[in-house]
Amino acid sequence: MTGSGGLPLQERVEHPNTVERLFLSTLSVLILCLLLYRLAVLPELPGGLAFGVWLTAFLCECWFAFMWVLSFNCKWHFIEHKTFPDRLLQSYSKSSGICRFKSSEEFPAMDVFVTTADPVMEPPIITVNTVLSILAVDYPASKIACYVSDDGCSPITFFSLIEAAKFAHSWVPFCKKYGVECRAPFKYFSESQTVEAHNPSSTFHQDWKEMKEAYEELAKKIPEAAKKSIPDKFSGEQFSDFQRIEKRNHPSIVKIINEHTGRQDDQVPHLIYVSREKRSSHAHHFKAGAMNVLTRVSGVMSNAPFMLNLDCDMFVNNPKAMHHALCLLLGFESETRSGFVQFPQMFHGALNDDPYGNQLKVLIKRLMPGTNAYQGPTYGGTGCFHRRKVIYGQQPPERQEANNESYNYKLANGHQNGRCGMEEALAAIFGGNQPLIESALRAASEGRAVIDPSSSRTLSSSLEAAIAVSACDYEDNTLWGKQIGWDYGSTTEDVMTGCRIHSSGWNSVACLPDPPAFLGAAPSTGPDTMVQQKRWATGLLETLISRRNPVKATVREKLQLRQCMVYLILLLWAVRSVPELCYAILPALCIFTNTSIFPKITDPEFRLPAAVFIIFNLYILVEYLLCGLSVREWWNNQRMARIVSSTAWLFGLLAVLLKVFGISETVFELTRKDDLEGASTEAGKFIFDSSAIYVPATTLLFVNLAALALGLAKVVMDMEATANVGELVCCAWVVLSFLPFVKGLFRRGQHGIPWPTICKSGTVTLTFVCLCRWFSN
Repeated sequence: MTGSGGLPLQERVEHPNTVERLFLSTLSVLILCLLLYRLAVLPELPGGLAFGVWLTAFLCECWFAFMWVLSFNCKWHFIEHKTFPDRLLQSYSKSSGICRFKSSEEFPAMDVFVTTADPVMEPPIITVNTVLSILAVDYPASKIACYVSDDGCSPITFFSLIEAAKFAHSWVPFCKKYGVECRAPFKYFSESQTVEAHNPSSTFHQDWKEMKEAYEELAKKIPEAAKKSIPDKFSGEQFSDFQRIEKRNHPSIVKIINEHTGRQDDQVPHLIYVSREKRSSHAHHFKAGAMNVLTRVSGVMSNAPFMLNLDCDMFVNNPKAMHHALCLLLGFESETRSGFVQFPQMFHGALNDDPYGNQLKVLIKRLMPGTNAYQGPTYGGTGCFHRRKVIYGQQPPERQEANNESYNYKLANGHQNGRCGMEEALAAIFGGNQPLIESALRAASEGRAVIDPSSSRTLSSSLEAAIAVSACDYEDNTLWGKQIGWDYGSTTEDVMTGCRIHSSGWNSVACLPDPPAFLGAAPSTGPDTMVQQKRWATGLLETLISRRNPVKATVREKLQLRQCMVYLILLLWAVRSVPELCYAILPALCIFTNTSIFPKITDPEFRLPAAVFIIFNLYILVEYLLCGLSVREWWNNQRMARIVSSTAWLFGLLAVLLKVFGISETVFELTRKDDLEGASTEAGKFIFDSSAIYVPATTLLFVNLAALALGLAKVVMDMEATANVGELVCCAWVVLSFLPFVKGLFRRGQHGIPWPTICKSGTVTLTFVCLCRWFSN
């Protein structure tokens, strides 16, 4: 997008992917041929078990073909948006739709949301590093307000933020003076710093040494404070609100830890602590509820037109992150093209070769750019810049012009008579708080922040309103969580909210700068991975069966068909567990019952499933190599895909079924964050616990081991040696995929499968084998 006499802020670059399209097309033809072969053979089969096994294989392969089409849709295009942050201060014509900035002080304000919920699962030092990286970002301090939501209502978290604010008054100037790249101090000081290259007597060396010592003192003080009793350490007026309160039953606490003075020499932005009110009589809606409170609190305090939300472990890695976001938020002729800007969730200090398959590298590098061809990437829950007016429910300008039904902003844009009627309507939507209504009116035009450095108004004057809008009953009889804010009804509120935004006609855009804008922490143990994957699978399926169903949105709203396919590839994670589990059991069942789902190795038709298997895995391997990843990482991700589908995704499906039948509600399970020292486990060694989530996978391993032993025995005895070669290969593939479980059978402690799990799985396996023998006789 260019203005008159100006260069573009962003450029759309479509990369040629001819070779990949050839792979995709070849595989598609082979999959279609395999399905046609299945259909052709089906009528020729005798009835009974043989027919049922073949039909089941056909149905599973139809499902895999459907998932392949969804994946094909995301990979056909490869589009990136290159950003030019250095051009933000160049002149642009307003007629082209891009703002003109004479200096960085004219940049739009940004409200940054950081969420944490438990000081044990999410150690405060992690949150502190994220907050410090935000406060030190390369952006005018007067334009940033950082809000930290503490759903644990922890005095330890509050104390840590107070200490962080003190440290920030030295850390922020240091980063800006010396152009520090990574502004999370733990990361900066842990990396090999070339201070020796500078003169030891230089100003930089002295400042670096002092900052390192100050950070080490901070990092020592926070854990020590957590070990001491609350009355001893957290006494005084600052902590009076934390006395004698319960984690799930307390009033709202909103405290201004640091308020920017408005002076040019003040380099530390606003920092506000928020702990929303909680009562047992009100639903709290997990992270979505916390995000909506932050939206309202920020609306009455700073009311920035753009909002960034980060998880507590997702620190700013690129100091120009906000500049890159602005290039996309302001760089299109129509703001509809960038309803939100999503940065990928990338990780630091992760285990080598991704042994738990949760670093999402290929998804980010291969699938995410493909979504730019449609309505853009899904909202990923962190590292996302939103327009406040979009979160407030405003529809795109084009839709407002075509349809005067933009339910609340037709009032804000003057379609109704009188300001009084306008405010009454907005109160029914946003609640009756007057400053929040003013926030909605200002957001309609992406106006300036309420807190203007040149104004006499301060954050402190908004405290009363902030406490009022963070009350647990404020949302009663409003549209919060339904049509505005973050949507309720799923443990993955991010995807559900993003689907609502896309369905309204807004587009999103992916931004992948170098270096990465934000870095987080990936789970580094088996149990933590399972918790995360189960929560994702549960929430995604909840979205699929909710009012935000993308298929319904494609028919009734503005969601494009191919964007719907982008959503389905995610929302069907839990459902995928059933056909994948069935297909992993079928070869073993065939060996036990002397049936088959594949032709004999001597038959020409055997080449068809063999070709699909070989070419598919070769294609995935090439993808990993193109992303600069190792063969070992490819294999780790492939085996973890099999393990996760038979464990976490399966239990996610069960959780949603229990919810649908009214037996129990889904629970938001928090993923434990490792401390900043990194993972304590050895890479490649799978960790187990006593959870029942490991029973299906262990059973699947036992079944395939037994079938493999029986099949090999038949081959040795030359009893129809070529009859079940395809099934034997599949059994061997499953066993290889579950190799961490094989090793777990012979290990003890956290690296061994617990005996109760082994006993349960052994019982199920024995029952399955007996039933197979009974049906075959």
